[in-house]
Amino acid sequence: MDTTLSPRDFFQPPLWHDWGEGFVHQTRCEGLPDPQWGLWNSTLAQELGLPENPTPEASAFFSGNGPQVPWCSAYAGHQFGQWAGLLGDGRAHTLGRVPSGNQEIQLKGAGVTPYSRRGDGRAVLRSSLREYLGSEAMAGLGIPTTRALALMTSSLPVWRETRETAAILARVAPSFLRFGHVEHLAWNDFPAELQRLLDLLMTFHYPSARAQSNPVLSVLEGVVERTAHLMAAWQSVGFCHGVMNTDNMSLLGLTLDYGPFAFLDRFDPHFIVNHSDQEGRYAYDQQPWIGAWNCAALGSALSALINDAEGIQTVLGRYSSQFSNALLNRFRSKLGWRKPLPEDQSLVKSLRALLHQNQVDFTRFFRFLAQDEVQAEPARLEHEEEFQGPSAWTEWVGAYRERCAREESAAWVRAQGMRAINPKYVLRTYLAELAIRQAQQGDFAMARNLESVLRTPCDEHPEFSAWALAPPDWSGELILSCSS
Repeated sequence: MDTTLSPRDFFQPPLWHDWGEGFVHQTRCEGLPDPQWGLWNSTLAQELGLPENPTPEASAFFSGNGPQVPWCSAYAGHQFGQWAGLLGDGRAHTLGRVPSGNQEIQLKGAGVTPYSRRGDGRAVLRSSLREYLGSEAMAGLGIPTTRALALMTSSLPVWRETRETAAILARVAPSFLRFGHVEHLAWNDFPAELQRLLDLLMTFHYPSARAQSNPVLSVLEGVVERTAHLMAAWQSVGFCHGVMNTDNMSLLGLTLDYGPFAFLDRFDPHFIVNHSDQEGRYAYDQQPWIGAWNCAALGSALSALINDAEGIQTVLGRYSSQFSNALLNRFRSKLGWRKPLPEDQSLVKSLRALLHQNQVDFTRFFRFLAQDEVQAEPARLEHEEEFQGPSAWTEWVGAYRERCAREESAAWVRAQGMRAINPKYVLRTYLAELAIRQAQQGDFAMARNLESVLRTPCDEHPEFSAWALAPPDWSGELILSCSS
């Protein structure tokens, strides 16, 4: 394998690099002084055709000190339900496209761009490490997401609420195109660029759309379906995004932009991860419907190209059933059921109510249920002190036992399948916080171990079993906001 990195030989321009000043600018990075390696995702690197171990030349590229002149794009969006106008890559520089898999590599935190809006264009170690671990945790769970390739650090001071140090995250995706790109081009009258964006989506991401009578409507249909399935995936693992603005929504149905995010500890459908979200617009139980709202905003932006208002409403109207069916299927799998039965919906609904009433740890409950002995005798749940609360489990356990009996599968087979999809480990907020505190002292050992464990979160990893326990009391005092 070639162990050098050359911008000429390796990075090709992004597919949108020549779309004009209304969409794209080339802007040099502001490199980190005295950059140091924090993390390098050797597994992902090899998938991309990069060296397993980072080279000095790689250090220059991923710290923003390389010779390349990256690209930044313009997008707009609705933020907390209000039109925000022009936004854009305020601190993101796209190095280019990797030939292997047509993946884009983007640096986050490499300085000011034309879209920085009086910001410094920098990222801090705290938020960069959270995004690195968060995106890799989602990838380990099999949920569509951007990926983290590298984390570079520096002693360069950056001011947020307090003095912090700078970092650059190198992240990877087939495309970073967002709902907000469509909104920007539509509402600012760039019809040629908007059509080119749709052509790109059809060529590389929605190829079947071209054969349809209304190709753009077909693309919208694909985005709506992917978004509905993404929301179901988030709900099934207790993931809360925190800032589901339209500029943070991927046209490819990827989890995009990890700001204030969290995995549920105790199950609370009204949980708000973002301290800045005072009205709870992006609370856990609101996220599926915000996904629908954002799809409607996208449909509105595409309406001139589609020219079929009834068709748009029909496509948007399918979101609810697509989400509900996807979520129910995911919970069926979590509960060990393979064949769909009519009572499944009510059993899942009553389970979620019990989890809430008894303040049960979401991840630990499903992992407990996936034990061989619990599948053999579900009544064990009624005697597990950790899951007890004001509501008894007796009725639900009886119904669950009868439902499992209709599967006609051995308990151990069912349990084995459940352990393959119900993670033992998730990136709990307190674990990320501990890794951040160590990294701020120059020690990335815990971060590397977390990355390794979260790559296969359903495996036992006995040496790290403490990370699968219920979180400590102090974790409830941690506050996440848009600066996270």
